[in-house]
Amino acid sequence: MGWTVAPEVPEVLHHFGEDPSITSFVPHVPRTNPGAAAAVWAIDPRRAPLYWFPRHCPRVAVWANDDEQRAQLRDEFATEASRVQAAPLAWIDTMQHCTLFDYRFDPAPFSPWPDAEARRCEPP
Repeated sequence: MGWTVAPEVPEVLHHFGEDPSITSFVPHVPRTNPGAAAAVWAIDPRRAPLYWFPRHCPRVAVWANDDEQRAQLRDEFATEASRVQAAPLAWIDTMQHCTLFDYRFDPAPFSPWPDAEARRCEPP
């Protein structure tokens, strides 16, 4: 499967976390995906809002990449916004009291995750 929106090399990559004491990032295999290669995970600015939540907070996000998709968001969500994000109301207290730290990286040593597009949700 090809990218629906081709990856672009940004000026910076982000890693968001709740731990202010991180002084270095070391590649590791995620506990939730033991078959993955060791890596330091970072996200481009365009997709960074996906991580503006406490780590385990369930969330969903949709955004428009063109005029047709903006029209669909307007019709489906009654908004002129180009991005809609939602989380369960039960998480509001945690979200209000969470401090997220934005660690920034030079993108040069990073490469796009080839499975990123394959893992997006497809309509039934």
